Amino acid sequence: MAFFTELRETLVPRRNSRHGPLAPLLVTLTFVTGLVDAFSYLALGHVFVANMTGNVVFLGFALAGAQGFSITASLIALAAFWCGAVVGGRVGATLGDHRGRLLGAAAALEAVLLAAAVALAALGPSPLAGGYRYALIVVLAIAMGIQNATARKLAVPDLTTTVLTLTITGTAADSALARGKGSAAGRRLIAVLAMLLGALVGALLVVHVHIVYPLAIALAVLVAVALVIRMLGTADRPWVRGKSAGG
Repeated sequence: MAFFTELRETLVPRRNSRHGPLAPLLVTLTFVTGLVDAFSYLALGHVFVANMTGNVVFLGFALAGAQGFSITASLIALAAFWCGAVVGGRVGATLGDHRGRLLGAAAALEAVLLAAAVALAALGPSPLAGGYRYALIVVLAIAMGIQNATARKLAVPDLTTTVLTLTITGTAADSALARGKGSAAGRRLIAVLAMLLGALVGALLVVHVHIVYPLAIALAVLVAVALVIRMLGTADRPWVRGKSAGG
């Protein structure tokens, strides 16, 4: 029963939940991560714009001379993501006392960057190459850096939106089998499935329709998140400050 309770309260939080609507909105942003990384890996070469662990590994492959991997692309993605995280950190330092405004500002910034990415993908040659490719890596990695820094500041457990390794580890290490206190498997499974679904939808669109569609969907989702949090986060509710006894 605890598993299904976690599922329900992640997607439809209780009225006085400590994190209010943040959990379902961060799940939505995890879906965006899957879309964007599917686009970057399949349309921009072997490079991620959200999964920096993968890029560090890819950089090692490229340095070893493995075919299909680019030192330049990996380094640009890492540098751009770092810059985005700096921006996200500065936004968090300014608006961190109001989690609604913080998420709203971050989602709006991401939406502007995704709009630029949609334009680049729509106007660029097929397949993407040269300046278009690197410009897209920069724009998208900055957006994902902002998102990751924001999720870190919001500090909703198990919903980092871009990193799943610790989330998956927690389902095992905190489980009864490992004599843990409880794995929160319901919430963690939702995060994994959200990214999986985003990657699946993104890959299907890139391979079978057009490369611009994953980015267009990601843009629409970000705009929706920004609008929803703007409506819900105007009042000084308990979740805005993270002060509530609820889960």
